[in-house]
Amino acid sequence: MDTEKRPSPRPTIAILSRGDAVARRDTSLKNSRFADVFEALAAVGVDARPIVYDESFADTVREQLLAVDGVLVWVNPIQDGRNRTGLDALLRDVAARAVWVSAHPDVILKMGTKEVLYRTRSMGWGSDTALYQTAAAMRAELPARLAAGPRVIKRNRGNGGQGVWKVESLPTSSLIKVLDATKDAPEEVTLDDFFSRCAEYFENGSVIDQPYEPRLNEGIVRCYMAGDRCAGFGYHKVKALVDSPAARAEAEPRLYSSNADPRFQRLRRLMEDEWTPQLTSVLEIARDDLPMIWDADFMLGPVQADGSDSYVLGEINVSSVHPYPEEAPAAIAKQVFDRLQHKL
Repeated sequence: MDTEKRPSPRPTIAILSRGDAVARRDTSLKNSRFADVFEALAAVGVDARPIVYDESFADTVREQLLAVDGVLVWVNPIQDGRNRTGLDALLRDVAARAVWVSAHPDVILKMGTKEVLYRTRSMGWGSDTALYQTAAAMRAELPARLAAGPRVIKRNRGNGGQGVWKVESLPTSSLIKVLDATKDAPEEVTLDDFFSRCAEYFENGSVIDQPYEPRLNEGIVRCYMAGDRCAGFGYHKVKALVDSPAARAEAEPRLYSSNADPRFQRLRRLMEDEWTPQLTSVLEIARDDLPMIWDADFMLGPVQADGSDSYVLGEINVSSVHPYPEEAPAAIAKQVFDRLQHKL
């Protein structure tokens, strides 16, 4: 009898991103924007391949995905006028056929929409956050909140600042001042005009309302996570929702650093030891279902009694986290290898 132990086949993973037929034809391991992830996966013994998705060739993509053990997905919720409705249905289908999907669309709906700010408002990263399920609720409740100070309005799904506004009352006018996160200058409009602009947000979702954080002009800290482990940080001063010309002039590109950055070790401990376990509990997400790469954007909150910063969650990005710190691909690859070993 042949008792020689044969090596197990290497697990296979696809990296899926959106593109057209030309990108689908020409994308390779070497020229992909995820070349560093492909290299890291190869180093831990995972065979990876790029797959480019578009609705026009979705059936072909589906067949490709059924031939691998798992898929890492990098597709924005809104991109080039398209959403993820068709893709999410496809991913749910292949996941039901034993292909491991990260991040699974159901996990994205829990973590990667602005509603997470409302559901986790009682956590240490939370703030006085409201959720409007209907335009009528927003009309009824927003004016009273504005009386207490500026607010930030966010559509439930979006990226790149789309559907995000700073809104504040004007002391000597019935108008309000609004600043679109994608624009450079605020406008003065009526409440009715602003409500009209937000009406479309309720067509397939809700609207989140948070207090405006006055330290926003000091910058945003982005904590990158691979599963439940910190994979690095990003920090930059922003223009979005900052209406002071002097503060806007200080805006700078995001600078990346490793998870050992001494400036953010308290935030790292909070994320790994407290907030991520609390998040999975509140949202009822299994630890093994956490995305292979996700990030949390934090504004600086009030300075605490001991002089340390507090942090207020601004959003969680799950659908298409890129770019990322140079240490992140190795962290992603380790998490992928571990998950596939459990699966196989």
